[in-house]
Amino acid sequence: MRQYVVDAFTGRVFKGNPAAVCLPESWPSDELMADIAMENRFSETAFIVREPSGWHLRWFTPGGEIDLCGHATLASAYVVLRFVEPDADVVRFRTMSGVLTVTRRRSDGRDGDDQAGDVFTMDFPAFDLKPTPVTDVMEQALGARPVEAWLGRDLLCVMPDERTVRNLNPDQGLLKGLPGLLANVTAAGDAGSGFDCVSRSFAPKLNVPEDPVCGSGHCHILPYWSKRLGKNALTAYQASARGGVIHATVGDGRVSLGGGAALFSIGTILPD
Repeated sequence: MRQYVVDAFTGRVFKGNPAAVCLPESWPSDELMADIAMENRFSETAFIVREPSGWHLRWFTPGGEIDLCGHATLASAYVVLRFVEPDADVVRFRTMSGVLTVTRRRSDGRDGDDQAGDVFTMDFPAFDLKPTPVTDVMEQALGARPVEAWLGRDLLCVMPDERTVRNLNPDQGLLKGLPGLLANVTAAGDAGSGFDCVSRSFAPKLNVPEDPVCGSGHCHILPYWSKRLGKNALTAYQASARGGVIHATVGDGRVSLGGGAALFSIGTILPD
């Protein structure tokens, strides 16, 4: 089974969010896919198989299969459009979250900074957010008190400023007791930073202490900031140790997430 390791939402290796992308000829067992994800220890390992109806994509964390992942979708599109269908610029994946379309914009490499190179734009569903009370347990788990809290698939906590988000050192055990699958923490970007918002994403329920750049988390984060700032086009920064930039458009219940990708390795998995 061929496996590619791709850093997503960046144009340079060792930045952004790494994902493994596996291309089996037919579907392995769920147990084997879960074992491979555990062995890889990335926040996500993607498996893509070409079926008569087109590409089918599934995502596995070290804690099991999930219903939506942004960076591993971007990484999967990068692999398909670079190595399998190099003449194409659009790929569609059938997934647990419906059909996801990824479009490549070819670049001459002069777009600047970490996003130099081809840009891959994903069309994702936005999560419906409902307000939820800020609690003392949230403050204890995160190490800082949110000014607002919202709940979709994930918990979204809004902090007063960017510095608070960057300095968080949450209690992973207490995070497991919070509602939602992931805990996404966000604040407005500092003036002059060029970013509308900054964020971090924690997923101890999936055996992922911190997701370096979380696409599905931004399907919560970006609709919130779009409404609050009154704008549809936003630039977001995930303030993890690796860091990553997301260029987005929000509208009609969808989120368009764009970013670069960089290939780290190509290998072969040799299961029993």
